[in-house]
Amino acid sequence: MGSTAAAVRVGGGRRIDDAWSTITSLVLEGISSRHTRRAYSQSLDEFLIWFRDDPGREFNKATVQKYKTELELKGLAPASINVRLSAIRRLALEAADNGLMSPELAAGIARVKGAKRSGVRLGRWLSAQQAQTLLALPNPITIKGVRDSAVIALLLGAGLRRSELAGLDCTHVQHREGRWLIVDLVGKHGRIRSVPIPPWAHAAVIRWEAAAGITNGAVFRGVNRHGQVTPCRISPQAIFEIVKAHARMLAFEVGPHDLRRSFARLAHLGKAPLEQIQLSLGHASVVTTELYLGVKQNLHDAPCDRLGLVPTFDKSDGG
Repeated sequence: MGSTAAAVRVGGGRRIDDAWSTITSLVLEGISSRHTRRAYSQSLDEFLIWFRDDPGREFNKATVQKYKTELELKGLAPASINVRLSAIRRLALEAADNGLMSPELAAGIARVKGAKRSGVRLGRWLSAQQAQTLLALPNPITIKGVRDSAVIALLLGAGLRRSELAGLDCTHVQHREGRWLIVDLVGKHGRIRSVPIPPWAHAAVIRWEAAAGITNGAVFRGVNRHGQVTPCRISPQAIFEIVKAHARMLAFEVGPHDLRRSFARLAHLGKAPLEQIQLSLGHASVVTTELYLGVKQNLHDAPCDRLGLVPTFDKSDGG
């Protein structure tokens, strides 16, 4: 194949399809996040279907801009359009790296601007009363209910992402400087942080570990229909379903990431310092804040201390 736009041109026979498949595979293999990989795979499949619809199309900046315009005319949200464009940009760069198109063409595609967003997505969050109600929903009698209670307690009490919660090991939960922490938590983009957790959330975890007989390895594991704890680590999707199942009992929709937002919201309403909330959440801007201002994480007055929530089970149970 040459290095011109026609090098990745529909209508060139089976050889072209094989090349496209190879480039797509290289793109997806370079993505560590399972969720991002799935989104990119779907985006590239949709783009290829559209691309093949016109045998005269060439893979260049003008074509990608036309595709973006058609997505906008279909009424897709800016966020959805931008995910698709990100996948296509990565495809172009991978093609250039493998000599399947010129670097100049790939750079042109990379310069296609994303869809503009109007305003800021507000998202959902729970009030303190709603959060308290959600904490009380899991059945404390069943092993599954004990686990679900601990899952919701850490999502609300520490603001964890569901992938972080799924990857939690017993060694992550440690006692430092007079309080319980989740230490060396690997978050988004491989960033490592430590997150203080409130006593009631730690008690919920201890109660689950005692009921399930867990002393090492993964903290959260599956529970089969017979109420038996499996050795398999719980998945992020299972955490999503746990939250959704209990949230259906409330009067509105709420997902795991809404509990992360609620952690931030309730901590802020409790007058927790903003930079401490950012440190607990592990946002990228925290790194810049620490470098510029020398902010140090306060383990004696942590955001989780300001939530205004109390445990929903017997205080004598689980420490």
